[in-house]
Amino acid sequence: MAVDGAVGTGGGEPEASDSLRTFGAVVQALREHAGLSREEFGERVRFSKHTVASVELGRRMPDPTFVERAEEVLGNTGALRKAVGHLARQPGLAAWFRQWARLEAAAITLYTYECRMLPGLLQTEAYARAMSSDQLPPLDDAQIEERWAARTERQRLLRERPNTAFGFILEEHLFLRRTGGSEVTRGLIDHVLEIRKLRNVEIQVMPLVQESHSGLHGPIRLSETPENRWFAYNEGQESGQLISDAKVVSVLQRRYARMRSQALTIQDSVSLLQRMRGDL
Repeated sequence: MAVDGAVGTGGGEPEASDSLRTFGAVVQALREHAGLSREEFGERVRFSKHTVASVELGRRMPDPTFVERAEEVLGNTGALRKAVGHLARQPGLAAWFRQWARLEAAAITLYTYECRMLPGLLQTEAYARAMSSDQLPPLDDAQIEERWAARTERQRLLRERPNTAFGFILEEHLFLRRTGGSEVTRGLIDHVLEIRKLRNVEIQVMPLVQESHSGLHGPIRLSETPENRWFAYNEGQESGQLISDAKVVSVLQRRYARMRSQALTIQDSVSLLQRMRGDL
C-alpha cells in the first residue's frame, strides 16, 4: 500500500532535481529583475517567503496557483507556465500523489481522516521507517531515504503555513497497533501531542468503541484552495484519485463533519493519548 503517495525514510530535505532547480532559478531571476525581495514577492503572490525560497532553491514543486500568481506579478511573460510543464517528478512522491501534494502545499484548510496508518504529516522518522521495512516489493536504502526526505519536506507545512487550518481525525487503533514496537509508539504519541499544540492544528481521536461512525467507507482527505474551492483525495493500493466533482466532495465534507461530532473532543483526545502513552 502506498502511504501518503510515497514511493521511495532519514532526515533532511529531498534532493532537488535538475528541472526543479532550473525552474526555481527562473523564478528567482524574474523576481530579482522586478526588484522584489522574497518577502515582497511572497506578499504579492500570497505565499510565505519560506515557500518562495523552497521553490527558488528547487526543494518544492510549485503549486499551480503559485505559478499563475507569479506570472501576473512578474509581467505575464509565459515563461513560468512553459517551464512548469517540464518539471520532473518530485523525489519520494508517487506520480498519482503529486497533484494532491501541490494542492496541499497551497491549501488554506486541510482535513484528514485516517483509519489505516498515521498520516504522513504526523509521522515520526522511526514510525515511517518501521512501515518501510514491511513494504512489498522491498525498498532499498536510497528509496527509504528519499521517501522520508519527501515527507519531512511536506511536514514543514504545519509550521510554515500558520494561517492554514489543519484538522485530523485518527482512529484509536492506529496507536494500539504499536507499529514498530512500544518505543516507536511512545515517540509517535509524544510527537502528536507536541504537534497538537500548534494553534492551526486540531487532532481528535475516534474511540475504538463507537456505535455510530460516519467514516466506515474509508479514509477522507479534503483541501480548500485560496479561491475557496474544495477538493478531495482517496488513496489505495498503488493508486490515488483526486476528486473535483462538487457533489462527491460535498458528501465527503458532510461525512467528515459528522465524524468531528462522533470523535472525542480535542481535550478528551489528548487525555486518551496521554493514558495510552502511560500504558506503554
